[in-house]
Amino acid sequence: MKDIVVIKCGGSTISELSDAFFKSVVQMKRSGKYPIVVHGGGPMINQLLQKLEIKSEFVDGLRKTTEDVLETAEMVLCGRVNKQLVTNIQLAGGLAIGLSGCDAKLLEVTPINEGMLGFVGEPVAVNTSLLNSLLEQDMIPIIAPIGINELGTHYNVNADSAAGAIAKALQADQLVFVTDVDGILKDGDCLQTVVAQEIEEMVIDGTIYGGMIPKVKAALATLADVESVMIMNGKDTTIQEDGSIKGTVITKSHVQTHV
Repeated sequence: MKDIVVIKCGGSTISELSDAFFKSVVQMKRSGKYPIVVHGGGPMINQLLQKLEIKSEFVDGLRKTTEDVLETAEMVLCGRVNKQLVTNIQLAGGLAIGLSGCDAKLLEVTPINEGMLGFVGEPVAVNTSLLNSLLEQDMIPIIAPIGINELGTHYNVNADSAAGAIAKALQADQLVFVTDVDGILKDGDCLQTVVAQEIEEMVIDGTIYGGMIPKVKAALATLADVESVMIMNGKDTTIQEDGSIKGTVITKSHVQTHV
């Protein structure tokens, strides 16, 4: 079985990822692992929406997506952001291929709530045959979270959800969320390891809040099929030469938690 690692790069961190980060992803591949990168692009989408004077709003953390917003999101995610990440991986010595969830029905979705959210979908199927084929050819897939339904309609997909669905479908060894923080913080310190029950408790007591909530929810949703989930800082933390990564590891069963 392949040692697959799905790496989700948040839009807020993409512009700040260092050359060392991309080299470390390539090193992960050389160490025998199979990285797959899923990316967001929220800040860049916001910039273009403002430039085009297209209104945008969020409902429960998800971007309400009209036809105009969807078209803008596709331009940013599938064009500018995706191809820049492909280029960065290749400059670091890897072989990358850029895809969206629409390519070969890579990410089939169903609408979450069209009346409230418009063209926002949640993944229901992943084309694992395509991804396995690319991995066997030593390519690093870079995936933009735009999905497609059975009628050919395109949908905006939350990148955390897309990464979780892909990791689950491939039974990945690890799902990594690259953010702008070191991991899950408690009293100012980064937790090295936590378990699912502790995550739920920290959401309730407010230790975990804001943009970290959808990440830990995606983590919990994939733990049945993925060995562990990690949250790491993409600006300051890189993958080590042996393929290991520093950050907060979330596991199913209890392990000693370091504070």
